[in-house]
Amino acid sequence: MPVAIRLRARQNLLRPKRLGHDGCQRHEEPITIHLKLKMTKLKQYQMTALDAPFELKESPMPTINEDEAIVKVAGCGVCHTDLSFWHYGVKTKMELPLTLGHEISGTVVEGPAHLIGQKVIVPAVLPCGECDLCKKGRSNICQSQLMPGNDFHGGFASHIKVPHKYLCPVPESMLQKYKLEELSVIADAISTPYQVMKKSELEAGDLAIVIGVGGVGIYGALIAKIMGAKVIALDISDEKLANAKKNGVDATLNTKDLDFRTLKGKVRELAKEIGAPKYGWKIFEISGTKIGQETAFGLLTFTSTISIVGFTMDKIEARLSNLMAFDAKLIGTWGCKPELYPEVVDLIASGKLEIKDFVQTFPMSQINEVFKNTLENKYTKRSVMVPDF
Repeated sequence: MPVAIRLRARQNLLRPKRLGHDGCQRHEEPITIHLKLKMTKLKQYQMTALDAPFELKESPMPTINEDEAIVKVAGCGVCHTDLSFWHYGVKTKMELPLTLGHEISGTVVEGPAHLIGQKVIVPAVLPCGECDLCKKGRSNICQSQLMPGNDFHGGFASHIKVPHKYLCPVPESMLQKYKLEELSVIADAISTPYQVMKKSELEAGDLAIVIGVGGVGIYGALIAKIMGAKVIALDISDEKLANAKKNGVDATLNTKDLDFRTLKGKVRELAKEIGAPKYGWKIFEISGTKIGQETAFGLLTFTSTISIVGFTMDKIEARLSNLMAFDAKLIGTWGCKPELYPEVVDLIASGKLEIKDFVQTFPMSQINEVFKNTLENKYTKRSVMVPDF
């Protein structure tokens, strides 16, 4: 159903030329034109308490300053981080009630003139761009960063107000193959594993072991393959593993009910079968589980690198001296710096990374059902909520 929107387009026009006292032509200072149409109300599903149903709220459309834009949401992905806020008790920066959601795609409907009508991805991490961390290339961990659905109202809504500095344009060519809402997963599910693959110094010919090939891990496995690695996927879901194998992963292993000695032996056998090196394994823990982290640390070998991508509140017991003994590395990663988003977009636009098989969409009005089902691990694909207000 069509809705009225307000467009605030700023155009700098030059006033007519005039003659100065020296007889030369002069331009007056630029003037700004504001074009305004009737605006809709902002509708959003808000978290009001731990485990409580999301409530539909309506409010006036927010006003913006010169550094901000309003994006009409096309889709917003459901992430494990959202579950951490809603179910597991991880505190949000902004007090409740809060609109969650940080995997967002949409269209700019208010802001700078050059962005009006632009299809964009809203980065899940929005840094300041000015601090020491940003200047050292670590903008993803900027201490002044803003995260939609954490520091301010997120994407389970009709519109979102965001800083426009790092909005990532979506080429029109991509929309011939994908719906804009499907591309929302770039904002975290794809960009996060992309950053960690680069951070791990993964090289062609390396063995990449990806633990957990769900909504984020599957992209990690596929990106590792694109980078030329030999890839082994570990999971407890035959369906997820079959999907990974179908999309090019070299080998898979269902770890359910395997004791660790057996698991490690099977990984070594698979590595040998696919011609992977014995050492220097790049191990990516993306399941966000205690057993996943224990498995990652147990697979450590000489000159390995373990990358922790998934999040869990559980603690593990580990002998850190193994890092010394194996001359290995253990690294963490937080989101993805916005500067890398265009590279991720190019991977998809070029056809190197196919995402259709890993995304499913639902009307946003089904948000309570989708969160419940996601918590119960009923989905094998990344869920994207599409506004249906």
